[in-house]
Amino acid sequence: MSVVLALAGASLASSPKPIDSLPNLDRGFQDMYNLDFAAAHRTFRAYQQAYPQNPMGYVANAAAYLFSEFDRLHILESDLFTDDRRFEQRGKLVPDPAVKKEFDNELMKSDAAAAKILAQNPNDKNSLFSEVLANGLRGDYAALIEKRNLASLGYMKTSRTIAEKLLAVDPICYDAYLAVGVENYLLGLNPAPVRWVLRMTGSQTDKQQGLDRLRLTAEKGHYLAPFARLLLAVAALRDKDRHTARILLAGLAQEFPGNQLYATELARIQ
Repeated sequence: MSVVLALAGASLASSPKPIDSLPNLDRGFQDMYNLDFAAAHRTFRAYQQAYPQNPMGYVANAAAYLFSEFDRLHILESDLFTDDRRFEQRGKLVPDPAVKKEFDNELMKSDAAAAKILAQNPNDKNSLFSEVLANGLRGDYAALIEKRNLASLGYMKTSRTIAEKLLAVDPICYDAYLAVGVENYLLGLNPAPVRWVLRMTGSQTDKQQGLDRLRLTAEKGHYLAPFARLLLAVAALRDKDRHTARILLAGLAQEFPGNQLYATELARIQ
């Protein structure tokens, strides 16, 4: 299952302050995780108007477009990711071309804003973080909507490489550990011969290291703690650890009552 998952669930309010944290982004992410995409878009656009040079407003809005497609297409049910055969044999989806256009436009704006800043300061943490997110989102769209796993693998590798650069600058940017964790865990699920080939292409395939990095983000991250919590729930279900999965899903359902996915998934494994 060499794909990037994008889901939400964890209390942002109790997490440490993120890179360039502003309440507007927090509210937008909360709305997004509660599936109130209209409210999330309003907040992120207001952030863009207030801070037009900050790439985070654009990449956050791209995330809202991506999650709205995930919700519309019913992509995020956990059984899709715990059954490898079902995942590989899933039908071709029909994306909304208007949403795809907005998604791509927001990422282009984010890339342009980040590039301008990084040209002056290659170690700017906020811009590096936005690039980690942008490549992760592109990988999600490629794998989960377009079924372009090879393209997704390239985005995943790029996201992880930029994350490693960011972590060299700021080791306590816990959100950045998600990109390292995702690549190692997901690619580490492959058989040994496939992992060997992947490593020869520069990918990282250590499943246990992936889980360790995901736990760092889940426990200490901010914007991406939701991604990590859900990934850990999926990992627990794959390992038949229903107890851990129930705890994680119950927390998600409590934190985000507007998102019925968590309650549905919890009921499924009760």
